[in-house]
Amino acid sequence: MPEPTEGNPLAAFGANEWLVDEMYEQYQKDPESVDPAWWDFFKTYRNGAPPANAAAKAPAASPAATSTTATDGAGTTTRPPSETNQRPTTPVAQPVSSAAKPAPTPVAKPSVAPTPSSAPDASRAAAQTAAAPAPAAPARPVPKEPTTPKAAEASDEPTYTVLRGAPARTVQNMDVSLSVPTATSVRQVPVKLLWDNRIVINNHLARARGGKVSFTHLIGFALVKALKSMPEMNVGFDVVDGKPNLIQPAHINLGLAIDLAKPDGTRQLLVPSIKAAESMSFAHFWTAYEEIVKKARNNKLEVSDFQGTTISLTNPGTIGTNHSVPRLMKGQGAIIGVGSMDYPPEFQGASDETLTRNAVSKVMTLTSTYDHRVIQG
Repeated sequence: MPEPTEGNPLAAFGANEWLVDEMYEQYQKDPESVDPAWWDFFKTYRNGAPPANAAAKAPAASPAATSTTATDGAGTTTRPPSETNQRPTTPVAQPVSSAAKPAPTPVAKPSVAPTPSSAPDASRAAAQTAAAPAPAAPARPVPKEPTTPKAAEASDEPTYTVLRGAPARTVQNMDVSLSVPTATSVRQVPVKLLWDNRIVINNHLARARGGKVSFTHLIGFALVKALKSMPEMNVGFDVVDGKPNLIQPAHINLGLAIDLAKPDGTRQLLVPSIKAAESMSFAHFWTAYEEIVKKARNNKLEVSDFQGTTISLTNPGTIGTNHSVPRLMKGQGAIIGVGSMDYPPEFQGASDETLTRNAVSKVMTLTSTYDHRVIQG
């Protein structure tokens, strides 16, 4: 694969460009949150821009530079306590206008004393008023059925959200993938022998060293063996100096599409690759496969794990997908999609005896989406 140019340091990462951007943002906030293997890469990332380790703190303002007045919500100007305590609080005499006239002196009206006959009646009425209980407040009427709140009126206007980070990188990758002219071949293959061999291998592992072999282990290793016998499928395309070029990689670097759940509940797709898979035995391939998946789950993938992928394998059959046509990323020659394994629809309701008598096997749909500029036939 061609080396990435200085103007585009992400060219070698393919579908994983969004992850590099996301990790770079984490590196800017806190370099310790990123694996040390990425530090050298991020030092020269984005045209050599240095990472922002921490924001510079502004110098604290001195007391003399602070404002001495403040205005409250009513528009009144107040002063800090220090200034208030230093200034004298002697009231200032207000000048009296010479035109002001003194207010007239009010004349008190003579009060009428109660007569002796009316005084006892007034005292008795006051005592009765004080002893009488206060009237009770009227009871609030209780409705027969509880009232339900009025539902908010539905809005006919759509909501727009700007895509940033990983979703924005996915948009960019999909737009770039539209420039790759692809063709897709579909084939349905029986998987009875695959099932039987997996059972034999896992039974042997249970009696010996332990562990299990998945269908993806077997399919991935079979894909590597097929590419060794047909190396014309392990190619790429690029334009160099304005001329189209067929790229023949030195090794089979098998990319594995790994779907991981993020802490916020969203999903992310990583495609690291197993390097030089054609030189491995099945045991070696199984170990390399498990190590790359473990690094992805523990967020320990390095820069080299994403670079140089020549062909990818994705397995949406694990979530029940029967037939998938994945997108091919620029720089790779092909991507293989693996569908679910089940009996043909016309036999899914048959009994075990009928399936055995008619030698009906489970089948699996495989798709090969390839760059038609360099792969034909």
